[in-house]
Amino acid sequence: MSSSSLVPDGNSALLIGGKLVPGRGGVFPTVNPADGTVLGHAAKADATDMDAAIAAARTAFDATGWSRDHGFRARCLRQLRDALRNNIEALREITIAEAGAPRMLTSGPQLEGPVNDLGYFADLAENYSWETDLGIAAPMGIKSSRRLRREPIGVVGAITPWNFPHQINFAKLGPALAAGTTVVLKPAPDTPWCAAVVGRIIAEETDIPAGVVNIVTGDDHALGAQLVTDPRVDMITFTGSTRTGRAVMAAAAASLKKVFLELGGKSAFIVLDDADLTAAVSYASFGVCVHAGQGCAINTRLLVPRERHDEAVEIAARTLGNIKPGDPNKSGTVCGPLISDRQRERVEHYLELARAAGGTIVTGGARPERDGYFLEPTLIAGLPNSAIPAQEEIFGPVLVIIPHDGDADAVRLANDSPYGLSGSVWGADPNRVRTVVEGVRTGTLSVNGGIWYSADAPFGGYKQSGIGREMGVAGFEEYTETKLIATGV
Repeated sequence: MSSSSLVPDGNSALLIGGKLVPGRGGVFPTVNPADGTVLGHAAKADATDMDAAIAAARTAFDATGWSRDHGFRARCLRQLRDALRNNIEALREITIAEAGAPRMLTSGPQLEGPVNDLGYFADLAENYSWETDLGIAAPMGIKSSRRLRREPIGVVGAITPWNFPHQINFAKLGPALAAGTTVVLKPAPDTPWCAAVVGRIIAEETDIPAGVVNIVTGDDHALGAQLVTDPRVDMITFTGSTRTGRAVMAAAAASLKKVFLELGGKSAFIVLDDADLTAAVSYASFGVCVHAGQGCAINTRLLVPRERHDEAVEIAARTLGNIKPGDPNKSGTVCGPLISDRQRERVEHYLELARAAGGTIVTGGARPERDGYFLEPTLIAGLPNSAIPAQEEIFGPVLVIIPHDGDADAVRLANDSPYGLSGSVWGADPNRVRTVVEGVRTGTLSVNGGIWYSADAPFGGYKQSGIGREMGVAGFEEYTETKLIATGV
């Protein structure tokens, strides 16, 4: 299937109650960030559309057997995975064009990896121990046989960002559907097609029942607020900025619905004094360039031994200077465009804040001479850890390098942040590395280049980086309730 057939005539549809329908609000443009041109238009939902989607999800959960038939859910998830694989080339072109995702990443976390991960959640639906025997006890003198049962939480509202649209959409859809919930997905307005084409595939190529998945695109943020506050929705799963996450949590409190929040990060890459400095600094510098630094778990603070700070600056500047932002369609591109001109201006604002605080832009920071929303990979030196660009999430190809005075000081600096999402530690002595790892308060950590990301591995953060875990059994269980049943014997 071609990309044009997935998005007929350059327009997409909403998926509500099993039907592909136009948005009552008309359409809105979706833009190619690599050149600034309009790719086409997406369906623009209004409040009535969102209300219909929530109602469809509520009915599908309450009035069908979806929540109870584990085997059928597993079959539907595998069917969806296979249908997505059959359309993978069309999906790839849409993802590159709309998200500005470098082509090389679509064979991994931007597309093929998340599609394949649906198989893991299908297996969970079939093999998970839904009931646990707690044995017999006699509380208050009454002999009782007790069992613990997991059940789906109900209707889930999923609100997702634009940076890794498929990875995040499927990290929510996969476990939510495996657990037996029904879903209303509200994707970011910057990447509506990436979600809408999945809706078309669900409607036309799977047996997922009507109303189980509803996909509502639009450029009005009030749609997300409506989803959060509606009492028919039992849970909100949100990935995005910490500021918006706070607002989601506050709004959800009125109906006391469960919230899962995967929020921002300002992760530290700690280099110990016995590490291979060139390897570590080069690795960290390369990392902030991937997808133009638009990743919440990217390590954007580089903490190096003070006595080797100047040498580390030279290595980082050389590495960053050799990575040129380029056309995401080309196979060798690592650093593509930022998602929008607004996002590029936001990143540039942080560079101005760095200069005002006495920092130095060692390399990069300029706009290349080309169309699109590109920015050169940038190294900032000379800032204290307390400076705003070292504390706040920039979400661009920007690395801040900061000296530390030994292992304990490196841990202190890493933890001196409102965030606790991820991080890295590089060192030769395993005992020292272990001590540092145990001291850093983050949800994930990479040691000497280890990769923690996997479908079966829980992902999430400490502090203001979020609440709960995504992926793995822990992520699956976020979408369940616990019921304890006691039977007199």
